[in-house]
Amino acid sequence: MEQKHALGRRKSAVARVYAVPGKGNIVINGRELSEYFKEETLQYIVNQPFEVTGTAGQFDVKVTLVGGGTKGQAEAVRLGIARVLCEIDKEAYRSTLKAAGFLTRDAREVERKKPGQPGARRRFQFSKR
Repeated sequence: MEQKHALGRRKSAVARVYAVPGKGNIVINGRELSEYFKEETLQYIVNQPFEVTGTAGQFDVKVTLVGGGTKGQAEAVRLGIARVLCEIDKEAYRSTLKAAGFLTRDAREVERKKPGQPGARRRFQFSKR
């Protein structure tokens, strides 16, 4: 099997994910997973598609990450990995990944700040006099 690739996005984070059969190494921007994401919860988020499909340790994954914060980046990588697994074997993995909700792109974005207000929804304090 040759290299497969997919794109994962979340908020302003974009993850390009490349997968080949291997020993389960995940490299993000030239660094190991545990080195890039220090928190256990973020490492867990990235590994969720492998855990659900039972393919942990079967594929080497190389990720190029741009933009966003740590949580958004982790979820973008999760979506990218889920899409790569679907590309590798659609019949075997798609139903389990879809049931877990890993193939749905979370479309929530930050709402823009409006003029004459301190934030998107927040108003300045009202003063009667």
